[in-house]
Parts: sequence; structure tokens; C-alpha cells
Amino acid sequence: MTVQPIRLFGDPVLRTPAVEVVDFDKELHNLVRDLWDTMESQGGAGLAAPQLGVGLRVFTYHCDGAEGHLVNPTWVATDDETQLGEEGCLSIPGLYWDCVRARNVVARGWNMHGEPVQVEGTDLLARCLQHETDHLDGVLFLDKLDAATRKAAMKEIRQADWFEGAVPTIKQSPHPLFGGAV
Repeated sequence: MTVQPIRLFGDPVLRTPAVEVVDFDKELHNLVRDLWDTMESQGGAGLAAPQLGVGLRVFTYHCDGAEGHLVNPTWVATDDETQLGEEGCLSIPGLYWDCVRARNVVARGWNMHGEPVQVEGTDLLARCLQHETDHLDGVLFLDKLDAATRKAAMKEIRQADWFEGAVPTIKQSPHPLFGGAV
């Protein structure tokens, strides 16, 4: 198992858009394995590479009976239906707020071998696919909250035990696509 530390709210890597994967190589396979192992160890529904400090467009998911990973994902809503529901994030541990998302989506991307993948999601899986793709764009679900909820959320975050010193010491990586961090 290769469980990695998860970057917490306040770490700049979470606000930096990730770059497209161009090499479907052993490093990508290792990253997918690390994402999976870390997500599973934390009981998460999904985990994006920036949450491990890696600036690449890839995430894993495991919710509503579906599991897998997407590389260079995009998604579209299949209708105008929305859902309001509780949402959380492994980078904002232990805190949850209601967030509006599309109820039905189709996500497209590739697997770690460079083969095309399509995932249809409703409800929780749709929420997960949107949430993780947002991470790859440097967007946190806090950005999707209405103004009053966002203000209350920020207050709760500032009071959270984990928030003080939430930006970890970053070791430099020789690999430029890994955001200079391991």
C-alpha cells in the first residue's frame, strides 16, 4: 500500500490548475495506485492528484457501486436537473456543507493505459465526478456554495483543529509535472 499525505485547505497546489497527462507510463500507473490506496485508506469517494501535491489531470473514485479512475477528464450534464446535498472533501477533513450540483452527468477521459473511458453518474456518483474534476481545475467545492454558507464554512475551517499549519512542508521533486512537490 502506498498511502500518501493529503494536502489540506490552504495549500496552493489545491488552487493551481493541473496539466494534461501526455505520458501514459509507469509514473502514471504509480500515481493512480497511490491515489487509490490513499482514497481507500481515508474512506473517500474520490481523490484527485493535486490533493497529493501532483499537478496532473487524474483522479480516482469509489462510490455508489462504481469505482475506477479518469485521466484528462471532462464532464457534461445530461439534463437540467440539479441536486442539493451534503458534500465534503478529504482536503477539508470532517466538515460538510450542502452544495448544488448537476444530478446527471457523463464524464469522459482515459484510463492509465490510454484507453477511452466513459462514466455515467447520477446523484452521489455525479457529485463525485464533478467534485474531482473541479479539483483538477483548481476549484474547491467551497467555491460552489452560496455566499452565506461559504462565509459560515470559512469560519468553521478557521476553527478546525487541523487548519493551523495546514500547509505542509514540501519536498522538491525532480519531475516538473509533479508541481515541484512530492
